[in-house]
Amino acid sequence: MSERKPPGVSFDSWTDKQIRDAAARGEFDRLPGAGKPLPSDVEADYDEQWWIKRKLAREGISVLPPTLALRKEAEDALVAAVAAPSERIARKIITDVNVKIRDMMFKPPPGPPLGMKPYDVEEVVRQWRERRAR
Repeated sequence: MSERKPPGVSFDSWTDKQIRDAAARGEFDRLPGAGKPLPSDVEADYDEQWWIKRKLAREGISVLPPTLALRKEAEDALVAAVAAPSERIARKIITDVNVKIRDMMFKPPPGPPLGMKPYDVEEVVRQWRERRAR
């Protein structure tokens, strides 16, 4: 498609003509999924950007700002620590995530503020002990 839009022709009609000509030449016939409906998530509400989200997920790309990604990691670490098989592992999980939280507190990246402080290791271990006692 090296030809240019002729003067006096609207972009819409020129683009439509290019698409019609390509379809007539069969350039769309061998595309993956040709002749099939677009896949949809029936249980999900309609989202105009579904295709963007699917592509990002397929390629393993995260679009969360670093602070929000760390919030999620910290929440997951807290759940993992309380469910840890030993007190030593629970302490290690919380200590590791606290290092990351402190780093972000003192060297804030671009994006929204973290709005978190390090977890109290002793409090998490107390919760771990209570859960084990049940």
